[in-house]
Amino acid sequence: MIPSYFNKVCHSMGMPCVDEYKFLPDRKFRIDHAIIDGNIKIAIEEEGGIFTQGRHTRPMGFLGDLEKYNLLTEAGYYLLRYPPKKINYQQIKKVYDGLKNRLT
Repeated sequence: MIPSYFNKVCHSMGMPCVDEYKFLPDRKFRIDHAIIDGNIKIAIEEEGGIFTQGRHTRPMGFLGDLEKYNLLTEAGYYLLRYPPKKINYQQIKKVYDGLKNRLT
């Protein structure tokens, strides 16, 4: 599998990450990107279709997202959400470093 641009940037910043991560073995939910390093669990979602009435903005898609986000919280993930191609890598690094200082 070819690493995504997101994956390459995170690794260059010293953050281990995985794309399309299935965070619960008994559910179909996947998160766009996950940073998992010991006790550090960060989920990054790119919310597509914001301006084109995509799945995330339709009622059933929105409700599914809410369920997924709550399950992420139950599983101990910190969730960061961004519009497509507007990921704030500096913010992700700041959250990662803050968690690393607190949890390790």
